[in-house]
Amino acid sequence: MRGGARGVPRWRRARFAARGGRWSSVIAGPRASIHAKRPLIKVDSVSLRVWRRPDRVRRRRGGMNNPAQRPVAAAGAVDFDRYIDDRIEEGVFAVHRDIFRDESLFELEMKYIFESNWVFLCHASQVAAPHDFYTTHIGRQPVLVTRNGAGELKAFLNTCTHKGSLVCLTRAGNRKFHSCTYHGWTFDSAGRCVSIKDHAEAAYTPAFEANGHDLQAVPKLGEYRGWVFASLNPDVVPLEQHLGDARVFIDLLVEQAPDGMELVRGNASYTFPGNWKLQVENCLDGYHLNIAHKGFIEITRRRIARAGAAYKGPDIEAMFGENLKTGSFGLKNGHALFFTENPAPEFRPLWSQREQLAARLGAGRAKWLLQYGRNLTVFPNVQCTDNAVIGQFRVLRPLGTALTEMEIYCWVPVGEPPAARRQRLRQYEDFFNISSTGTPDDVGAYRNCQEGLQARAVDWLHGHGRGLKSMVRGANDYARELGIEPETSSAGPLNMSDETLFHANYRQWLRLMKEGQRRARDAGELG
Repeated sequence: MRGGARGVPRWRRARFAARGGRWSSVIAGPRASIHAKRPLIKVDSVSLRVWRRPDRVRRRRGGMNNPAQRPVAAAGAVDFDRYIDDRIEEGVFAVHRDIFRDESLFELEMKYIFESNWVFLCHASQVAAPHDFYTTHIGRQPVLVTRNGAGELKAFLNTCTHKGSLVCLTRAGNRKFHSCTYHGWTFDSAGRCVSIKDHAEAAYTPAFEANGHDLQAVPKLGEYRGWVFASLNPDVVPLEQHLGDARVFIDLLVEQAPDGMELVRGNASYTFPGNWKLQVENCLDGYHLNIAHKGFIEITRRRIARAGAAYKGPDIEAMFGENLKTGSFGLKNGHALFFTENPAPEFRPLWSQREQLAARLGAGRAKWLLQYGRNLTVFPNVQCTDNAVIGQFRVLRPLGTALTEMEIYCWVPVGEPPAARRQRLRQYEDFFNISSTGTPDDVGAYRNCQEGLQARAVDWLHGHGRGLKSMVRGANDYARELGIEPETSSAGPLNMSDETLFHANYRQWLRLMKEGQRRARDAGELG
């Protein structure tokens, strides 16, 4: 699999860097070791400006770029309603630019969204065997996901109870015991402190001995169809309630293969100089494809011309046909799905299994697997695409107001025939990998947006109105076919490029920010 910095053509590496990307780690390929040591993230030469405005005042109705309308994130209570102008009955939905650039808002997002609700941690295939482990984060807090000797899934805060050092420094592997590299305290795969160096000579008091020294467990841990989630909030709603109708689309992803799906061993990670919500939107955005990715389209056209009758890939012109159907669902709890009719379903690796799929899943679900490409976002931090012949997993981690880390994986059926697997991997490398024809375009777009958003005289975005006249509250025919009850549904021609599905993301953002602030107020944390 051609994914790392080594072996990547110079023009691809230069193209990625020129668009603002930073190589962070690449451990890719079907034979690459998932036990590789996690390198440090390097974010050199990224300039972050902190802007201050002392004269903000409350927003009034009227023109959307009047300086008097600018909201403010104050030290005390914040009026979060100021950031989302949700007047659908009047044909208006707008997002204030400050939610992409305000440092104080970012801190509250970490506290009220990422560290108070369900977030995606990993896929079960990454911790499949007893004593397997995987390190990640919940918001800003380091987490160790592991299986104990009995194979039970556990998650702990990755911090030694002695002096606070990280206990596990590597990304993933298999280990019965984790020993802190600072003073040698040792913990087993169940999180128990099994050794304190020089314990007998330490002269600890009985009060110290009575304390528990085990790793602190993450309060809530859940798994749905191999997708592992966790929350630092012990009172968070049950996982299945949080996922809601997103489960239908997770089911569609998992049910592609009789034995389920897995992530190809290895991963690629990178950072981009932009706010995390730019990535949330982009995965659901069909509007940018033939503009931001016109290089990919032109390269494909040249391949077709060069190969002539020997070309075996999809028709690039058909992919943007005006007669294609597209649609979206704004689901509860901030999740959303974008789907597009596939003009050439015969190029999907599953096509040869279409009769078995229909027999196993029913004609309706088989149709959704073969005839529609789907991009799913499970708010706030995991996305999965299943379109053309490609499946990709994306996990985002906000590092700052204008800095986001991405982990990307190739998503494949367990036990897939070798020819179908090769087809998937080659297509994945071609468009989604860091050195591909697609990802550098997106990174460049994020950088350009983040820089453009620093134009402080402009307050409101006009990028959430496409499709409003076609949107319906609740379910349309597509939703009823799937048996789901979304908050909103939309359908139309490909060029409509619906933007109403973003509304679900921002309504959930608003709900969680307000709920988090209410909890903080009740706890006496607000000034």
